[in-house]
Amino acid sequence: MASPARILVVDDVADNVEIVRARLESEGYEVLTAADGEAALETARSALPDLLLLDIMMPGLDGIEVTRRLKADPSLPFMPIILVTAKAAASDVVAGLDSGGDDYLTKPIDHAALMARVRSMLRIKALHDAVQAQARQLDAQATELAAWNRELERRVAAQVAEIGRVGRLRRFLPPQVADLIVAAGDERLLESHRRDIAAMFCDLRGFTAFAETSEPEEVMAVLHEYHETLGPLIHHHEGTLERYVGDGLLVFFNDPLPCPDPGTRAVRLAVAMREAVAERAQAWVRQGYRLGFGVGIAQGYATLGPIGFGDRYDYGAIGTVTNLAARLSAEAGDGQILVSQRVATAVAGVARLEPLGELALKGLSRPLPVHNITGLLSHATAGN
Repeated sequence: MASPARILVVDDVADNVEIVRARLESEGYEVLTAADGEAALETARSALPDLLLLDIMMPGLDGIEVTRRLKADPSLPFMPIILVTAKAAASDVVAGLDSGGDDYLTKPIDHAALMARVRSMLRIKALHDAVQAQARQLDAQATELAAWNRELERRVAAQVAEIGRVGRLRRFLPPQVADLIVAAGDERLLESHRRDIAAMFCDLRGFTAFAETSEPEEVMAVLHEYHETLGPLIHHHEGTLERYVGDGLLVFFNDPLPCPDPGTRAVRLAVAMREAVAERAQAWVRQGYRLGFGVGIAQGYATLGPIGFGDRYDYGAIGTVTNLAARLSAEAGDGQILVSQRVATAVAGVARLEPLGELALKGLSRPLPVHNITGLLSHATAGN
């Protein structure tokens, strides 16, 4: 509603208009006037008054038809209409109210009654405008809430997808590497490619005989303790865990994120694993289980990428280097870490090496020089 309230006075008798105008303006209202029905329609649509004082009996377009047209126009806001008529024209009052008029006054106009009705209609107008404003606010809030809900759904879906991606990546990558790939939003690092890696295979000595003579629950308990021991070490040394195969684990370095010293990292991890399993094995001995631990490490090129189908994928390495690591592990005795010549050369300044000469490894066409890692050099023990 305008401030001050805007009132349109419509009457074809100029004196009547001036009397009402003077009375309303003395009360502080803004007054607009029109001398016929057509002018009343035009002014109402352009000025949007808060109240109309509308004479019924006018030549041409009378007050009833003006009321009907204004009330039927959905583009106009609510404008209360007080119809003004002669005392004797009760039928005009009924027709005017039926056409949409909100109140009426009879001529000659009683100015006290005029002001009372004006104030009453303006209160109704103010309440109506307040309700409309609240409705618009509620609509806007509902629209905003719907937009926020859509945004929330989008964010939740994105977070669920991200959690799913992190979960899948953490199955075979260190947590910090998985988080880095997801944060970068670029999983192209995991697409099939060829890279020089250090592959480390390890397993338990005597596990097959243990599994044949023990209850399945005992075997599962030992495997759980074994994996629980080695898993955190793999993550700490930032190795990529390809898979568990019973008691066997294949871990590689320099993929999917490159590192400058894959062989050294693999050896450091193997030494840490050997120490951790040796400590765990003391508890197994007390339970009657005699299990050892051996490791094989090789370095060379492999093809890497996702392996699987549907929603079940692992990240794998295919190549002679992984086979060589597995063969070296198979030859290793309890506590041995057997490495290829290339790995031995890479870690010569880091680890104590015991040359074992050339060994004929199963599945390989010719013997290969092999070294055993007996420990880390004192200046290298603080490394990763």
